[in-house]
Amino acid sequence: MTSISPSSEGYPADLRALTSLRAFLALGVVLFHYQLQWDPALGFSPIIERSRLAVDAFFFLSGFILAHVYGPSFAAGTFSYRRFIVARLARLYPLHLAVLAGATVMVLGAMAAGVRYDPSTYTLEGFLKTLFLVQAWFPSEIGYNWSGPSWSLSAEWFAYLLFPAYAWLALRMRRHPWVLLILGIVAYVAIDAIYRAAFGKVLPRAEDDMGILRIAPAFLIGVAMYGLGRGVVWRPLVSIAACLATTALLLAAMQMSLDDRLVVALAAPVVFSWSMLAKTQSEGLLASGPLVFAGEVSFAFYLAHMPLLVAYKGIAAEMRGIDSGFYMVPWELAGLLLVTVLVSVALHMFVERPGRSAIRRWFEKRDVRPVAISE
Repeated sequence: MTSISPSSEGYPADLRALTSLRAFLALGVVLFHYQLQWDPALGFSPIIERSRLAVDAFFFLSGFILAHVYGPSFAAGTFSYRRFIVARLARLYPLHLAVLAGATVMVLGAMAAGVRYDPSTYTLEGFLKTLFLVQAWFPSEIGYNWSGPSWSLSAEWFAYLLFPAYAWLALRMRRHPWVLLILGIVAYVAIDAIYRAAFGKVLPRAEDDMGILRIAPAFLIGVAMYGLGRGVVWRPLVSIAACLATTALLLAAMQMSLDDRLVVALAAPVVFSWSMLAKTQSEGLLASGPLVFAGEVSFAFYLAHMPLLVAYKGIAAEMRGIDSGFYMVPWELAGLLLVTVLVSVALHMFVERPGRSAIRRWFEKRDVRPVAISE
């Protein structure tokens, strides 16, 4: 997209710093899952452990970005819900189906070869819920491993379906974005209390078991932050200082292993301050081509890393005649990370991009109607 000059009334079209932020968030989630695979005697990083909460930052980002992209058309009355849903389908499904197909081949191959695996997490019900991205919509005592990270896609899909309601609220409170932000915070606190009473754990622990409750207030907070940022005027140095301060504060909270909810709360200002870098044209290295490309690949990286990890451990365990719960040594993790990066780039280039374009073209053709010629 082409950037426009920053002003007090809007952001530039292309928020490159936020795209780069996605790369760091996805890497955090991957490293969290990798840390679970190595011997604790090798060391433990609280920052990496709390990086699992990067998913909540993704939820903030989703609300922010969709308000940025679709808010103007909603306000102008030109928003098309059908085209919005098609665009969201095109965003999610090519990669989702590719990764799910790979996981299915893996499970069927394991069954045929007599490889040991946990059948309770690879059920037909779980497959169908994962296929249609509704696995995070219902209570669940057992997580589904068909495509583990896709629970967050299920939550995203739920928020997408409700986007007009979020946009309507944002439009009604266009001149009072602080009110919308407070509403989002209150909603988060209330839903967390309800979730703890029902499931015995805090809201940032919601995944397959009603993960939609986790995104509902976070998405609203993201929308509110966009509305707030539209009217804020900062100098470039202020934006840079805010970015450094909020990021450092978040990392410190993660290192101290503070409450999950506090870490999530501190992630919101990070998203906001990074967005202000774009508005003040002070993104610097964060707008560089390699980092932006890494951010574009982050969706594939996030989605593919767990199936590849499970596949590797299953194959390695069978070859070595040991249980698949074995600890991986550093060179194994480094090699797997490299393979995952290469696979992710390939998925992005040859599945995600062309798949997104194909779905949009197909629906656009169906939108074309023959024009009647007057006699």
